[in-house]
Amino acid sequence: MSERVTIGQYISADTPIHRLDPRVKILLTIAYMVSVFLIETYWGYLAAFCLIMGVMFLGQVPAKRLFRGLRPLFAIVLLTFIINVLTTPGNVIASFWVFSITDAGLSKAFFIAIRIMLLVLGTSLLTFTTSPLALTDGLEALMKPLKVIRFPAHELAMMISIALRFIPTLFDESDTILRAQKARGADFESGNILRRAKAMIPLMVPLFLNAFHRAEELGTAMEARCYRGGAGRTRLNPLNLTRRDVLTLLLSLAVLTGLCWFW
Repeated sequence: MSERVTIGQYISADTPIHRLDPRVKILLTIAYMVSVFLIETYWGYLAAFCLIMGVMFLGQVPAKRLFRGLRPLFAIVLLTFIINVLTTPGNVIASFWVFSITDAGLSKAFFIAIRIMLLVLGTSLLTFTTSPLALTDGLEALMKPLKVIRFPAHELAMMISIALRFIPTLFDESDTILRAQKARGADFESGNILRRAKAMIPLMVPLFLNAFHRAEELGTAMEARCYRGGAGRTRLNPLNLTRRDVLTLLLSLAVLTGLCWFW
């Protein structure tokens, strides 16, 4: 099941995207997410999609593996689409019972669905091309100025990195437990919504227990390695911002600004 989850997975390779400073990639991902919300035309979304395809090509990320991450979102995108179609006022195109479909509702629903998919593709590329350790170092470096107000930058960066790292693992465990329960005669597909929700209890209980067990093992391993937080810690590979990183950041920000300005 983890193959269908793209967020949290890392593909090791030696590409221009992988060699970029993690701080640059995090900042560009944030800028890309903001630009996706600011774009107001389909041409702008097409340009953003072409940008994603370019990064995918440069980072040598398999297209099949990248787009596979959109499958779990189908239910969320469909629900969001239906809600916006039925609740947005405008010129009525069709109506049934107490519901009406408007032109503004269809346009808004399509825009939101495209935005969700583009956001997932962009964030997936970040984790595909950035190792968990580099991601932690980048997040901590970007939040370092907040240490003036005693903000736990290192601890928060470590928590985010661990959470991303264990997303595929939890999906694998849930798939294993689901298959085991089905082999014992459990039925997760028949019946009404309440019955299906009740049938999920044998799946959720062992999943939570395994998650707590893994957290305890991870804590023990960190203590055994004398982990005491971010104070006084050094890095084997310190982050160095090169001229190439700066030029890439400025050029990419200019492209994203152009997308928002013209579209």
